[in-house]
Amino acid sequence: MVRRLQVIVENWPIAGTFTISRGAKTEATVVLATISEGEFSGRGECVPYTRYGETVEGVAEAIRAMESRLIEDITPESLASHLPAGAARNALDCALIELLARKSGRRAYEMLGLAPLQPVDTAFTISLGTPQVMAKKAKAAIDRTILKLKLGGSGDPERVAAVRAAAPDARLIVDANEAWSPENLEVNIVACRAAGVELIEQPLPVGEDAILAQIARPIPICADESVHVAADVGALTDRYDAVNIKLDKSGGLTEGFALLKAAQAHSLKIMIGCMVGTSLAMAPALLLAQQAHFVDLDGPLLLARDREPGLRYVGSRVEPPTAELWG
Repeated sequence: MVRRLQVIVENWPIAGTFTISRGAKTEATVVLATISEGEFSGRGECVPYTRYGETVEGVAEAIRAMESRLIEDITPESLASHLPAGAARNALDCALIELLARKSGRRAYEMLGLAPLQPVDTAFTISLGTPQVMAKKAKAAIDRTILKLKLGGSGDPERVAAVRAAAPDARLIVDANEAWSPENLEVNIVACRAAGVELIEQPLPVGEDAILAQIARPIPICADESVHVAADVGALTDRYDAVNIKLDKSGGLTEGFALLKAAQAHSLKIMIGCMVGTSLAMAPALLLAQQAHFVDLDGPLLLARDREPGLRYVGSRVEPPTAELWG
């Protein structure tokens, strides 16, 4: 039966401003791919990321260019031979998996041989700002048990200390987004340890992180920008203690599970992360989150409004997606 492909670009307003070390934005631009076959259809949402050389137009066109190949009954496993890891492949991979699940009459987790999904606790992101502003936001997030702090290099010890004072009972993880340097690495780690931080994401720029293999790491260091697919893992084990799996980096669930297995084989901790998107982008990642030590799937919580129906969040707990949403 012939498959049809629809590609739509959507803009979702962010509640306030989302700020990291590389800049700020007030809306999330996502690309939605829908693959239909007869009465069945599957959807996948991706978020193009300029850090990896992606543009919204380029990703949308890369997805559209696959329409003729979809007629060939392309599978999630064969998709990697046609598209590189990244946002475009993620949207198609998730759409194909949902389509196949709907055709089979099973939920996606069942089709993939997984146990029924359980609720998980997700981190809630505090955007980069002054210590005072970040402390105020942390205090306002009193119902969030895990806070993820976006850091920026200079002044980070003060930011971490201010948030800890404002949220004495919260679990803390931090994400420097490559903004630290070998010169301030030690003082920032010391400050994080004093505040009881449990995980530090990507402190140094990709390609400039060799020093991590030479220092004591009292807090687990998590590779984010440094790891995209399973083949990346082997070269990172001397420098990192954890990996952040994001579907928009890996190219979807299929490679995401391969990356998960590779990380587990090297005894690395697992974090499941996301870009800022709607519940449709988070839903497939919840299949991976069942095996994660840290979950960061708060994208919809950062938006002014979410897709309907969306995921259900109760404080820091996010429940599995309904069949109506995805999978």
